[in-house]
Amino acid sequence: QVQLVESGGGLVQAGGSLRLSCVASGTAYSIESTGWYRQAPGKQRDLVAHYNSAGRTIYADSVKGRFAISRDNARNTVYLQLNDLKPEDTAVYYCNSLPPLLLPWGQGTQVTVSS
Repeated sequence: QVQLVESGGGLVQAGGSLRLSCVASGTAYSIESTGWYRQAPGKQRDLVAHYNSAGRTIYADSVKGRFAISRDNARNTVYLQLNDLKPEDTAVYYCNSLPPLLLPWGQGTQVTVSS
């Protein structure tokens, strides 16, 4: 059974930075297929960053140039560096595999950006 645990969220002022972590545990799970999603209140959950099958990083337009996904295979951990945060980045951030192979969602980590 695979478990994904997110951490690193918090309250920051606009322009600030955070680094989120996603640790994967369980057998036969490759973090190479893990992406970061976010869900703001009243909105759908969107994929904001991931690696494609060629290993290239892909970002939603809303975060391009400000967020960076990285991974540490030895630690089975995927990171999301959030820079130049804006109030509209406020959301619960989740990691998960990519569709259609989604796993049960974890609790996520809350990011709140004040103006």
